[in-house]
Amino acid sequence: MDGAEIGTEKGRGAAIEARGLVKRFGEVEAVRGIDFDVYEGELFGFLGPNGAGKTTTINMFTGLARPDEGTLRIGGVDCTANPRAAQRLIGVVPDESNLYPELTGFENLSFCASLYGMRKAERRKRATELLDMFGLSKAGFRKFGGYSKGMKRKLTIAAGIIHRPRVLFLDEPTTGIDVASARQVRRLIADLHREGTTIFLTTHFIEEAERLCERIAFLVQGRIERIDTVENLLQPLREKHVVHIACAVVLDDVRRALSENFPEASFACMEAGRIRVESEEPIAVGKLVRFLEENEVEVYEARKTTPSLEEVFVRITGIEAEEMRAERAGPGMAR
Repeated sequence: MDGAEIGTEKGRGAAIEARGLVKRFGEVEAVRGIDFDVYEGELFGFLGPNGAGKTTTINMFTGLARPDEGTLRIGGVDCTANPRAAQRLIGVVPDESNLYPELTGFENLSFCASLYGMRKAERRKRATELLDMFGLSKAGFRKFGGYSKGMKRKLTIAAGIIHRPRVLFLDEPTTGIDVASARQVRRLIADLHREGTTIFLTTHFIEEAERLCERIAFLVQGRIERIDTVENLLQPLREKHVVHIACAVVLDDVRRALSENFPEASFACMEAGRIRVESEEPIAVGKLVRFLEENEVEVYEARKTTPSLEEVFVRITGIEAEEMRAERAGPGMAR
């Protein structure tokens, strides 16, 4: 497992520990012997397509599934034999809301607080505080079933932190909500992180992981392909010069001519009509465009780009970013 870090970092102990975790469903091995630590106060990203094993991993840590092999610890508590041993230490925000549509927002939060043994006065105070924090004060006494998707997502997160957990598991927190609500949810996650909450975030939104997380694990078909900081993942690409060209379909003979006439650069056709140019030296964009036009290829756009986690993900996993994006609009699948 390239780039994996086990143990402590910068004086921080491990809030979450996984060793050799395996989970099978019949003959399907959904999680295939993964090892990782999440440090105290860290925002750790689990990035991968649907079906990679992200939700299955969260389910093992939160008591909804037991590993077939391996061990897991939360806050130093061994949860392998007793998945609910660390229940009070964790908060869980599932990918789909588990709150009650017939209850109001306030009632849902108060009920969740009661499950953790909070007294009535404390429950009411904490519920009111969270409704205000999440911008839901005006909706607090409306039935949850009438909330918008974005409002439902925010209240579900509020319910997950009602008892001030040390560790918060967030499963695809912005899937299925509008852009404005997703932006608000990301701000709330960043605020919780700044306050010291350890956050385990699963997502298949590459930009979201890059924006929020300190370290990221790339999960593909139940295996961790790489774990590292965002900075370390991007560093090798920062020494490259990259240009993206949008144009009409490029024929094979034109591609060969590009390589022959610009030997210092490498060319990759990301999809029909999109070319990625990479070089160790600065790229003469105008010269490239003129060459294509002289070869009767219509160019719509040519722009220099900065390195992104998307490029790193594609290189390491072989999964095209377009496949990840397509999942946003599709129906939910096993994860």
